[in-house]
This record gives sequence, structure tokens and C-alpha cells, in this order.
Amino acid sequence: MPNFKHYDYNQDAMVVINFEEQLQPETFEFTLHHLIDDHIDLSVFHKKYQNDSSGRTAYDPAILLKIILFAYSKGITSSREIQWQCENNILFKALSCDTVPHFTSIASFVSSYPDAIESVFEQVLLVCDQQGLLGNELFAIDGCKMPSNASKEHSGILKS
Repeated sequence: MPNFKHYDYNQDAMVVINFEEQLQPETFEFTLHHLIDDHIDLSVFHKKYQNDSSGRTAYDPAILLKIILFAYSKGITSSREIQWQCENNILFKALSCDTVPHFTSIASFVSSYPDAIESVFEQVLLVCDQQGLLGNELFAIDGCKMPSNASKEHSGILKS
């Protein structure tokens, strides 16, 4: 009988991760991280926060923007899915510095600043396109649904 090393998928492991090292140069997430931290003016997002002397600490808009825009670039628009990614995906963990904003915080941020987020997303995409990081992919920021005259009852049925 063969003698194999024992393995068990149902175990926890403590893994040391440097989040900065997870964001590899010449990738979209690396560029997004550095653009938001170093080049894009985020002062429009700071006006709403008035918790200097009291109140709970808030998530930094830079962190929220990074995870939201990265999620959008991957086709993820659900705030619950973004929260799940922050809990489980190493790139989202790196962009968020291992914070996990609740989906209601993510949704509230997105609904509070739709125009400002769109503007930042456009700036990021323009720089990434100039650096050749997009690969001619489709990026869309709105979730527009178009009405149609198709009904679910007749969907997929070919009439002869």
C-alpha cells in the first residue's frame, strides 16, 4: 500500500502576509493603490465626516475606494460580495489592509458619492489605459437595466 503524507483541508493556518508585497507592480491593483494614495484628490469624500472630537472612527475613503473600484474592475457590484471578497480574497485584503467593511458601509458610501466615485474611476482607468494595464476589457460603472418585451414564460422556447 502506498505511503503518502497526511493532509487535512479542515484546518486553520496562521500565515504571515505583507499586504504591500501582494500588490505586484504593473498590475491594475498596484496602480489603483498608488493612484488613490498619491495622486488623486480625495478631499470631496472628507467633507461628510465630522467625527473629529467624538463618534466612532470611520473607514478611510481611500480604503473604500480601492476595494470598490477593484471590485468594479472584476465585475463585482454587490456590496455583500465586496464584503465577502475582503474577508477571503488576498488582493482585497491587501487593498483594504485587512479591514472588512460591512456591506451596509460599502453601500452607503457608494450611494453617498456616486458622481465622485465615477470621476475617480475614470481617472484611474485613464492612467491604467495609458500604461497598458487594461487589455481592452469592458469596464462599466452603471448597472443600467433596459426594458424588453420578452417574458419569462416564453424565454428559451422556439415556436415553429
